[in-house]
Amino acid sequence: MAAMILSAPLLSARGLTKHYDGIKAVETVDFDLTAGQVHALIGPNGAGKTTFVSLLSGRITPSAGTIQFDGADITRLPAHSRVARGIAYTFQITSIYANLPVFDNVALAIQRQGSTNLRAKTMAALARVGLDGRADQNAGTLAYGHQRLLEIAMGLSMAPKLLILDEPTQGLANAEIDAFNTLIREVTPQTTVLLIEHNMDVVMDLADQITVLSFGETLATGTPAEIRSNPAVQAAYLGG
Repeated sequence: MAAMILSAPLLSARGLTKHYDGIKAVETVDFDLTAGQVHALIGPNGAGKTTFVSLLSGRITPSAGTIQFDGADITRLPAHSRVARGIAYTFQITSIYANLPVFDNVALAIQRQGSTNLRAKTMAALARVGLDGRADQNAGTLAYGHQRLLEIAMGLSMAPKLLILDEPTQGLANAEIDAFNTLIREVTPQTTVLLIEHNMDVVMDLADQITVLSFGETLATGTPAEIRSNPAVQAAYLGG
């Protein structure tokens, strides 16, 4: 019988560490992302989740450790270079252009890719998140949940290899969360998704793999069923 050949992870971090004046925000984390999957990152407030994804996206530089993405070392690359390589990161605090129309927010993201048929692609991106009817509205006047959806449209419009979503369902109504779940199922496996999320129903519904951070360190990694039944995770985060 031929041996099974395992493909390399799309993203792999080894010993990833970030200290601030002696405070260990992230401490020697090893982390792998399999291409085409939804991988959720969970943990209590202060666990180091946002610091960790900021390291992956290039917003901050690590104190130690390495990051490989799509076969290349990106440990010291700035954020804009990582975007060019296919990493899109939607921020926990919305990063839209508040004074521009919804249409222009997405069009600018698409234009950076050198795309043609700008209007058609922009409207298609907005339709995917249910905002095509608000194309002419100033982005800053959208409800918070709709701003999050606009940010997701901007990220997806860049056709990333990896889409990092930081608290994407915060501020969304139940029907919008259902639509979000459907959207994520549609974009995978073409796009790999790293999901930072407090809504456990969303996490358990969407994730193929889950990593739990606690005090800046990896507490556990596994399938939703494995994480749900893990006593250490129950004690630290899921509340039994």
